[in-house]
Amino acid sequence: MTTPDMQRAELRAALTRCPLVAILRGITPPEVDAVGDALVDAGFSMIEVPLNSPDPFASIARLVARLGDRALVGAGTVLTVEDVARLRDTGARLMISPNTNPAVIAAAADAGLIALPGYFTPSEAFAALAAGAAGLKLFPAEAASPPVIKAHRAVLPRDVPILAVGGMTPDTIPEWRDVCDGFGLGSALYKPGQDAATVAQQATRFVEAIAR
Repeated sequence: MTTPDMQRAELRAALTRCPLVAILRGITPPEVDAVGDALVDAGFSMIEVPLNSPDPFASIARLVARLGDRALVGAGTVLTVEDVARLRDTGARLMISPNTNPAVIAAAADAGLIALPGYFTPSEAFAALAAGAAGLKLFPAEAASPPVIKAHRAVLPRDVPILAVGGMTPDTIPEWRDVCDGFGLGSALYKPGQDAATVAQQATRFVEAIAR
C-alpha cells in the first residue's frame, strides 16, 4: 500500500519527466493503443480517459497493459466511490476528478491511487488535501489566471503540485509556466475521432511549448 507521501512523490516524478496530462475524452478502446503510443513517443508521462467516454474502463485497462511501465494512466471525471473501485481494478494509477468530493478523494488515496481532484478556491484546496489528495487541479483554468495560482501558493503547502486544466493551448501555456507544476490538455490535444498521426503532431507542439 502506498502512502499519501509516496503518491505525491510519484506524481512529482511524472511531472518532472513531462508536466502534461493528456485528456482523451471521447476515445474508444479500438483507438486507444495507437493514440497512447503517439503520446508516450512524444514524451508524455500521464494519460487520462474521462469516464464519460465510450467504454472508458476498457480503454484504461488497455493503456495500463500497454503503457503502464512508461506512463501514469488513469481516469478523469471520476465522480463516485464506485468509480474509484472499478478504476483500481484496472491497475490504473491516476484518479482525476472535476470537483472536490472528500469521499471520492479518500477512497482513491486508500486504494493507492494518485488523487488529483479539481478545485477552484482555497477552501476546496484544503478540503481536498485533508481528504488525501496528492495534487490539485485548478479547474476551469480559463476562468482564473496565473496570479490566482500564485495567490493560492502563498497559503498552500509548498510541496503540493498544482496543475492548470481547461483552455490550455501551446500559445497560452508559457504564461502559466512559472506558477504551476503541470497542465491538463483537452480538445487542443485530442478530439474524438482524431487519428494517432494528428495527435502526435499536436502533442509535439505542446512539448515544444513547455520548453519555451
